[in-house]
Amino acid sequence: MNSIINCVLLDEAALTLEELARACAVEPEWVVHRVHSGILLGGTDAQPEAWRFTSVDLVRARNLRRVEQDFDANEDLAALVVDLTEEVQRLRTHLRALHG
Repeated sequence: MNSIINCVLLDEAALTLEELARACAVEPEWVVHRVHSGILLGGTDAQPEAWRFTSVDLVRARNLRRVEQDFDANEDLAALVVDLTEEVQRLRTHLRALHG
């Protein structure tokens, strides 16, 4: 895949498997594998064609792909890095709210 789609999703909007893969510049199989392994949670139906992904899923998928690519990390390590990054962001938001 050659191009990355830049977009802004509303919480009500959803991407299909193909659209998420295109937006992340990966093959759909990359997304399917990460959903089946629990790293991406957007796909909840049995059939991948019925899966819908939110903007949160898009951000997480792009972050996973970036960590895997930039650091030559396997998917488990990338998931750990993204999980920790998301937790740090949540904690910082919570701290700002407490001191705000």
